[in-house]
Amino acid sequence: MLKSIQRFLTITILVLGLLYLGYEAFLYSYARELLPQSLTVAGLDLSGMSRPEAAEVLNEHYLTPLIVYYQDERTEVPMDEIGFQIDVEGMLDKAAAVKEGEDYWRGFLEFLLQRSIEPTTIELQAAYDQDALIQKLETIASFLDKPAKAPQLLAASTTFRAGEAGYVMNLQASLPSVETALLEPDNREAHLVIDEQAEPSFSIDSLRQNIVGQLDAFSGMGSVFVMDLETGEEMGINADVAMSGLSILKILIFMETYRVLDNPPDEYVTQLLEDTAVHSSNYGANLLLHVIAGENNTYKGADIITESAHRLGLVNTFMAVPYDATAVSTRPSTYTTPANSRPDLPTRPDSAMQTTAEEMGTLLSMIYYCAKGGGTLLAVYPDQITPDECQAIIDLMVRNEEGNLIRYGVPENVPVSHKHGWDFVTHGDAGIVLSPEADYVIVEYVTTPDSDWLPYEIGFPILREISRATYNYFNFDHPNLEDPEVRSQREAEIRAAATATAIAESAAADAAATAEVPATPEAAIEPTVAVTATPTP
Repeated sequence: MLKSIQRFLTITILVLGLLYLGYEAFLYSYARELLPQSLTVAGLDLSGMSRPEAAEVLNEHYLTPLIVYYQDERTEVPMDEIGFQIDVEGMLDKAAAVKEGEDYWRGFLEFLLQRSIEPTTIELQAAYDQDALIQKLETIASFLDKPAKAPQLLAASTTFRAGEAGYVMNLQASLPSVETALLEPDNREAHLVIDEQAEPSFSIDSLRQNIVGQLDAFSGMGSVFVMDLETGEEMGINADVAMSGLSILKILIFMETYRVLDNPPDEYVTQLLEDTAVHSSNYGANLLLHVIAGENNTYKGADIITESAHRLGLVNTFMAVPYDATAVSTRPSTYTTPANSRPDLPTRPDSAMQTTAEEMGTLLSMIYYCAKGGGTLLAVYPDQITPDECQAIIDLMVRNEEGNLIRYGVPENVPVSHKHGWDFVTHGDAGIVLSPEADYVIVEYVTTPDSDWLPYEIGFPILREISRATYNYFNFDHPNLEDPEVRSQREAEIRAAATATAIAESAAADAAATAEVPATPEAAIEPTVAVTATPTP
């Protein structure tokens, strides 16, 4: 009986086992259409999924936007914007090929065990447009970068903007981590690398930007040269363009006068220097050319001026014809220079005498360094000019209180050793500013190449504001906040009052001398205007 029961149970178990195996074989026949067990595609577990299910999982994972963090700012990068494409069919074909090549009974065993004896891994097959990705990252950075800002002079020259530290995305350092996240199966997030930037120091480029901004509003052309006399740093805007020599070239006459003198100037030469420097006398300048020539020959003096300029390296500076003189057929009436040989020359420089802003600025720096006991002048003329003579030139031009262009851009108590000059189409000034925080050279011109007249009310304010911006660059902590036009009006009123007083005193003296005091008509007292010098070339 017991054996019968055992036989029955054995048969039953066998039958049930066969039924189970038959059922599993039935299920396996359907499972053969599914992907293998222990299948990893592109880092995702797709075991036993149907092909459509696997495709949906792959697309859902890899075609969702990439998350990019710029510091705490979260940004999504859509896959279509960077040309991201995933080869779903190609990867699933590889998975299907593994299934098709599988031994039936081994596959059935793996189906029963619900795991693969040998796991299958298929790498991600995807592509993207790296250029588009870079462009997307740069776009993100363009909105979120905060580059450091240097201290700046604002356009009006009266307001300053303090410098600021900043930060910017480092594209080169950020790109690898972003590309890794793009192909990552688990964590498709990337943090951009952000570089901190310290607050930049105040640079001369800030001054350049300010001056360029001012000149952009002018219909003509500006030429500016600035030199820091302590560091030698230079800044030029059209500084190598040929400009009319104007009365600014008289600086070279002062230098040559002292060079040819063996002793301090006598009373006669001193008066000529005073008339030429302080009152911009062309007559006095030509008489100084006689002193330079050693004879009454202004043309010879002009030749010496030109020769000396070239010896000093000022190759674009010359005087072919003296002031208010006419060209002579037996001698050159002009010179060809690198500056005036430009085919696109934007100015109409006087053919008789020319220079550039850079060369006049360089000459002024030579005089300044000579006064300090060094520099080019003493090297080229070691036995012909002295530091005391160079200092005398600086002191002479400090007394020039006409042509108030550079002067009106600096505070009243700041010495400016300068020589101004203008004609009908060009206004200019060149000088050394001895300011509290730095000594510097500034040479500035404005000219109108398309007209025969440049009004003073247009040219002068531009030059005064350029001067003020330059002063404020060198004296950033203590800027000049006074509007140059306000100072111009104030000094005009002072001069007018002084003139009226002088007229009244003269009238009183005449009255006392004749024992009668006639009334002075109010109309006879002409108001004094801010510009009193007669335009001279």
